[in-house]
Parts: sequence; C-alpha cells; structure tokens
Amino acid sequence: MLTHDELVDLYRDLRGDKVLSVYLDGKATDFAERTAWRRRLDRQVNEARKSANGEGPEEEQRFTNALKHIEEALGKHDSFLPNFGWVGFATDDGLVYGNPVRVPMPDLVRWEEGIRVAPYVRALKQERLVVAILVDSRRARIFEYRNGQLGEPENLNAETFLGDLTDINVSKRATSHTGVRGKTGTDAAQKFLEVGSERMQKRLAELVTERAGDEALVVLGGTPEVVAALHSHLPNRLASRTAVEGSLRVEMTDAQVREAVEATASAVNQRVQGELLDQVVDQARSGGRGALGPESVEKALKEARVDTLLISRNFIRANPDYADHLVGTAFEQHAEVEELSGEGAERLDVDGEGLAARLRYTLKD
Repeated sequence: MLTHDELVDLYRDLRGDKVLSVYLDGKATDFAERTAWRRRLDRQVNEARKSANGEGPEEEQRFTNALKHIEEALGKHDSFLPNFGWVGFATDDGLVYGNPVRVPMPDLVRWEEGIRVAPYVRALKQERLVVAILVDSRRARIFEYRNGQLGEPENLNAETFLGDLTDINVSKRATSHTGVRGKTGTDAAQKFLEVGSERMQKRLAELVTERAGDEALVVLGGTPEVVAALHSHLPNRLASRTAVEGSLRVEMTDAQVREAVEATASAVNQRVQGELLDQVVDQARSGGRGALGPESVEKALKEARVDTLLISRNFIRANPDYADHLVGTAFEQHAEVEELSGEGAERLDVDGEGLAARLRYTLKD
C-alpha cells in the first residue's frame, strides 16, 4: 500500500501526464459473484474509453496501451480480488502502481491528466501505527499493525520481573520449608506472581507510551482486571487514542488478532477524527485557525494555509471531480487529508457541507 508521502509523490510526478486510474471494490464473499468485479470494470472502462475516443486515434491508442498494463496486473486474479479493493495507475508507457488495499474502494475508472487521488485517501488510515497489547497476569504480547501487516516484536513474562524478592519478605536461602513466615507455599507463589505482574504492567505502560508516540492508536485486550490495571498506568495524553477490546485474549492466533485490531482501530480512528472536527469547528466559528464549508476551505487552499483538510465520504461521492481537485491542491502544499465516514462525516456534512480544514495560520482583516 502507498504511504501518504508516496501518494503525494505520485500525484506530483504524474500531474502533467495522461493516466488511467482504476479503483475496484473487491469486497465479495458469494462464490457466484467471484468475478463480478470484472464485469463492473468492463462497464467503467467503456465509459472512460468514450472520452479517449473523442480525442482522436492517437489518444485512443494511448488509452488502450495503458489499459493493457492494468489488465496485465489484474491477470493473476482470476477469481476474487485479494483483500477489500484494488488500485492501479498506468500511462501508455507502463504500469505505475497496481496493488490490493485493505479498505473497500469505489468502482471507478478515469482517463485524465494526473492520477485520480481522492478515493485513495481512505486507505491512508492504514498507514497509522496501531500498538496492540494482549495481557493477563502472567504474560503480555505486544503487536504492531500498519498497512495491513501485523507483527509481534516483543513478548513479556511476569516471572522475568520478579528480581529481588526480599522486599516482600521472602527468604531465598535453600530450605525444605516455604521460606515465608506465616504463609503457605501457595500464598508465597501468589505474592510472587502479583509482584511480577505489577512490575510487568508498569514496564508495559512504558513500552506502549514509547511506541505510540504522538500519533499511534492503542488497543488493549486480555484479562479484564489486568487490562484495567494497565490502562490506569497509561498517561492521559493517550486517552483519546486508546480503546479496550473485550474480545481480545492472549492465546488468540495472529489472524484473529489482526481482524479484531483492524475493527477496533477503525472505531478509535473515527473517534480521533471526531475530536479533530470539534476543534476545527470551534476554531472556525470563533475566527481562529479553522475553515468551514466549501467557500472558506477553497479560499484557504488557494492561500496555502491548510494544515489538514477534512472531507466527508459523501462529499467525495457526490462531487468526485471537485473533491479530487481539493485533495490534489492540499497535497501540493504538503497538507494532510482526512476522509471522514460514519457519524463524523454526517456532522461534517451538516456543519460544513462536507468540508473543513485546520489552518496553519489566520489572516488579519
């Protein structure tokens, strides 16, 4: 999958070239519909070909060459598309990009100057790091998820955090007795575990804070009481980016973890976007560093004042060409772009007709 910077570079590199942009919805489970995406692709291609045919034989040949490169990239998929969607960009000289993505995409084919960039914005959320912790009283599994890939870079075991146990009045000399006055061996073992677990949780909190930084999302799962304890050790600045997922357990397979983490991270991301929208709306209405509505946002883009463009999925669907122009203009000035869906998108549609922006600075009247 493309990162934000890679997408921006592609947009800039190809803005003067004729490009065939292809987006395909690959989300299908019914075997009878396994090749339905090809029929939808054919319909979209026929519509795009009309624009090329109207510009003469040379242009039609360039379109045909670009389509050939796309078809070659899709040739290995004779049934279902992998993941949820597929995106490809090609010129008459060759394939520029062609890969599956782990988010649903609209069916769209365009032959025009530069790549059609707006639909890809929804995939950029996959670039955001998600730190997931599965923990019980004895051990913790630490996962990192980004761009559809799940890794497990570190594991912790409570027993490794016992260290010097003299602080809980435990004798370590060789003996046939428990070594703990007034306690049974079971009591001592339980105390050992509690101390190790507490120390493990503190170390986990340090690791999560370090790995999450200022941007990553955090997902916690495992034994409820241990998760609650770990949650209490996390700094307040992670609160809005952290979620507890009750279905997660330490013994889950990687595939199960990835599925649960993806769903939970999506919900957390929507919450973070909602908080950003609140800030932008407040700033816009108080004359601060915020713009609300198409007129104000386009003006700020022309003045290169946009730090982050907020655009609703409904706006992109209803105004595909205009939305692509706005997203491209934002990329030209190194601005971030957030596509809002769900409740956040509905609020943005009502408050800003689908558009808002956080600004780098304001202009004095």
